[in-house]
Amino acid sequence: MATVALGRRERPLAVRQTTDRGLLRSFLERERLFAAYAICDLEDREFPRTRWGMAFDGDQPIAVGLEYSGLTPQPLFLMGSPSGIEAILREVLRPRAAFTAVMPEHLAALSSVYRVDPGPQMVRMWVDGTRFLPIRADVERLGPGDVGELNRLYHLGFASWLPGSSIVDGVYYGIRIGGRLVSAAGTHVISPAARLGVVGNVLTHVDHRGRGYAAAVTAAVTAELLLTCDQVVLNVRSDNPPALQAYRRIGYAEHVRFEERLIHRIGPPWAGLTRPLRRLFRATKENDQS
Repeated sequence: MATVALGRRERPLAVRQTTDRGLLRSFLERERLFAAYAICDLEDREFPRTRWGMAFDGDQPIAVGLEYSGLTPQPLFLMGSPSGIEAILREVLRPRAAFTAVMPEHLAALSSVYRVDPGPQMVRMWVDGTRFLPIRADVERLGPGDVGELNRLYHLGFASWLPGSSIVDGVYYGIRIGGRLVSAAGTHVISPAARLGVVGNVLTHVDHRGRGYAAAVTAAVTAELLLTCDQVVLNVRSDNPPALQAYRRIGYAEHVRFEERLIHRIGPPWAGLTRPLRRLFRATKENDQS
């Protein structure tokens, strides 16, 4: 049972898995822009692929964790008090490896359960209709028939990673030069209910960078999202000044810097001995029966 300090005494934290979308949405809205991905994952299309844990101090939620299903490592989002986050990781969400998104002050709690790989900080940027600065450019809306070319641009192997449904359900724009797709941007997730969208998959071919294409395709995606969304967010590495400048050019502003790291669960010190011991026990048993 996890505990939270209360002066000189400690009170147990309640930690449990939950599917209460109303409760989750209420807590996530406290940090709406940082929790944008998680809020969008409450939509019907994404929610069945998620697993959620919450920590409570009495009847008050103090932390939330989201584990996305799929081949490991998958995304793991954590938000709230460090003690609650640690409790969730110990008792409810226990992936062997994951790509986690946490605030810098939560790294200590994360490191008590996981080995955390190094990496640069990420910047969460956002824009709304009052800040957005559109760009006039020769961009085109991409459809399911473009998925092969889009995946070749992303170096992901034809349609094996990004399915046509991602383009149908999302918003993708691209720029072609000489009939070849050289730059594209799209969406990760969208929440019509929360009026919130997340831009991602922004890439320009190395031979065509430095010409403003990334800003142009991102602006086109953002413009369409802002027809139905109050805010649009995206992530960019803090050590990528050209990308930061490109997004500022169309009105995006920095909201917060956070950690996006690959993590590996720390096993007990004897974990590596269990397999050979099991083999030895099995061999001894077989010899006794022969």
